[in-house]
Amino acid sequence: MIRPSEARYLFVYPFTKTRPWYMLPKAERQTMMDEHVRIGRQYPSIRLNTTYSYGLDDQEFIVAFEGDNPSDFLDLVMELRESKASSYTLRDTPTFTCVQMSLWDMLDTLGGAGAAEALARRPARADGYTPVATLAELAPGVGRRVYAAGEAVALFNVNGTVYAIANRCTHARASLSEGAVDPARCAVTCPWHEGVFSLETGQVLGGPPSLPIAVYRVKLEGDTVLIAPAEAREPTVAPRSS
Repeated sequence: MIRPSEARYLFVYPFTKTRPWYMLPKAERQTMMDEHVRIGRQYPSIRLNTTYSYGLDDQEFIVAFEGDNPSDFLDLVMELRESKASSYTLRDTPTFTCVQMSLWDMLDTLGGAGAAEALARRPARADGYTPVATLAELAPGVGRRVYAAGEAVALFNVNGTVYAIANRCTHARASLSEGAVDPARCAVTCPWHEGVFSLETGQVLGGPPSLPIAVYRVKLEGDTVLIAPAEAREPTVAPRSS
């Protein structure tokens, strides 16, 4: 039984052998497959899941690799294609690259019904602000995803100050509300490729992103947190309990 891991990426492609492959003696085929195994073990960061698919489609196998770094997968595939068994491959394309995410994140990325329902419950006011959460819902140092003006927004309570930025990383659209918060830098690190964004300005502080993230204005009315598209950043200090 194949049990998916928690790797960030899944690489899937169909695989079909040539007819001459099946004309080879079984021992010779096994020797070539043993070479494949030896090559695969040189890449411990990549997990291989292969299954027969006779009768399900036109291919004979479905090959699926899991890993956190696409570059490791590419290196593995290039080395496998130099192996002897590769000369008996009839087809191993197209390759589908998938990103690990929860069902909710998938619907959110596609603009699913969840966003529309959230907007219906919390419409923007005449002043442009949208009530999105309460202070009690914002645990210190942990992100929370909310919605405003049709967009997913990540809220953070850092040392008593509430910040709001666009939820989708400008590099590969990861959910920044799931990122690690650095209170000392007032920044969040993307959970996928470790891009770092300032929660105060939205500027990129490190990693692969080249574009800044949008920031939102934040204000409090009692225990309610409200946000609006930012023209100028307004950090809001949460009242301290006595």
